[in-house]
Amino acid sequence: MQLAVTPSEMEHGLMGRPKLADDEGMLFVYRRPQPVSFWMRNTPNPLDIGYINPEGVLEEIYPMFPFDETPIRSASQRLQFTLETNQDWYSNHGIRPGAQLDLKALAEALKARGFEPKDFGLGAAGK
Repeated sequence: MQLAVTPSEMEHGLMGRPKLADDEGMLFVYRRPQPVSFWMRNTPNPLDIGYINPEGVLEEIYPMFPFDETPIRSASQRLQFTLETNQDWYSNHGIRPGAQLDLKALAEALKARGFEPKDFGLGAAGK
């Protein structure tokens, strides 16, 4: 999974990407919990989007369709991560709301990119 951490990475997201490999996706990492909203401007592939709370628990999953600019708003006001994947990736892997994101692995990935995990509410080894 590719991380989107900077404002530029988040703004661009998966726009214009012609195809994703089967297990490829993008994890958006926010510095603090917040409501989120995504759309599919300039995104040619059908995707699923998962909204994840600060504890790393998957709360919501929505399908997204190519080039659809209708915002997909979160029901929760307290999300810190968003995972975009190929459409049906969640169901094909048996992943449902309640699944847990590996926060330790995320903290390590942030450190590898030169970010401080604590700036995202994560300890050095995750929460």
